[in-house]
Amino acid sequence: MELKNKRVLVVGLGKSGLSSALFLRGLGAQVTVSDTRSAEALAKEIPALLEAGIMVESGGHGLLTFRRQDLIVVSPGVPMDTPEVKQVKAFGLPVIGELELASRFLKGKVVAITGSNGKTTTTTLVGKIFEDAGVPTLVGGNIGLPVIDLVAKSTADTVSVLEVSSFQLETVEEFHPWISVVLNITPDHLDRHGNFENYAAAKTRITERQEADDFLVLNAEDKPTQMVAAKTRAQIYWFSPRRPIKQGAFVHGESIFFVAKEGGKTEPVMPVAEIALKGAHNVENVLAAVCAARLAGIPAEKIRASVAGFKGVEHRLEFVRLLRGVEFYNDSKATNVDAAMKAVASFAGGVHLILGGKDKNSDYGAMAELLKERVKIVYTIGSAAQKIEHQLQGVVKIVSAETMQAAVTEAAKTAVAGDVVLLAPACSSFDQFENYEHRGQVFRQLVNELS
Repeated sequence: MELKNKRVLVVGLGKSGLSSALFLRGLGAQVTVSDTRSAEALAKEIPALLEAGIMVESGGHGLLTFRRQDLIVVSPGVPMDTPEVKQVKAFGLPVIGELELASRFLKGKVVAITGSNGKTTTTTLVGKIFEDAGVPTLVGGNIGLPVIDLVAKSTADTVSVLEVSSFQLETVEEFHPWISVVLNITPDHLDRHGNFENYAAAKTRITERQEADDFLVLNAEDKPTQMVAAKTRAQIYWFSPRRPIKQGAFVHGESIFFVAKEGGKTEPVMPVAEIALKGAHNVENVLAAVCAARLAGIPAEKIRASVAGFKGVEHRLEFVRLLRGVEFYNDSKATNVDAAMKAVASFAGGVHLILGGKDKNSDYGAMAELLKERVKIVYTIGSAAQKIEHQLQGVVKIVSAETMQAAVTEAAKTAVAGDVVLLAPACSSFDQFENYEHRGQVFRQLVNELS
């Protein structure tokens, strides 16, 4: 992909947008960036861009700016139905995303992991297994480090383990993973994609360019994920926590097994009890990681050691504190209903649940039966609070806390020894916080300040 002297517009100045702009400039492109935020809001980013010789358009998108380009690179946070993007696509100008741009230059093989829930945990775990086994490994993507930042470090021997989101996948064209993993597909980001079918279709694009010598790992217990099998040319491996699988990873009795090919030898990997992560959903994440690692040729005993030593990631069922017999857990990364339900299901009962944030066109009523069984009180926060309260009316006791501080204070005051205070918001964070990490950090700080 020749970019020297090409006019390239980067739309959106998040982490990946900033990295993309600097990368493109480094290749000799004439780069402009466009963001709807004001110059004041971009005060941290603008100096580095101007110093690199990059033009900055702030406070809105100009259609003329878009039409003057040879290539447009859209950041994941920018919807493809943004009017200016739609118009230039109609004019035939090429529009790609940061993941697609990076994939054109990334050396070595790619293991790509997507799903509505569990992406970060599984990506981190797979990266750890590969690193522990001595494989030259890079980890990035939606996990926090833009894929474009991995390009300079990649070699022909590198395996890049990437967390990829639906926002990234909807703009791929030539992105070609060696091993793709789809953990699950449940309703999420419907405010962006419009409906579940569009969202699921974006996830399916992870395997579009895979061929017969590539691998696709799928969840045998998730129906929407099973549908991806009809859209691939890759070799399909399944994982299941419930039943034996002819080709893939599964739980039988109290142990995890792997079958390399249909009719092949069933290979023991590890006892389920050695998984340090809390929650049944994390068994599925481990099974997916086992598949990816075994397909990459990593021995079972090395996988076992890595999984047993893996304690999880920040903001994902993260234990914060024990206070007067009450456990506090931070699952700020539970940004949709299904993720919140998995978090709640990790506890037998006595849960004080903090719900709310920015709504993503979600159905909170789907949580009703589980909340009846395991949750004592729901504390609502953020702009989605009224909708949550309406949909869960009569299901469980609800306290309208409005803010995180009020929710933590009230829950700590009400909970008794043996109870659990759980932040699993089922919403995005952008109404009151910068991102889910910021939300989780605030929760941790408030909990640690309790006397």
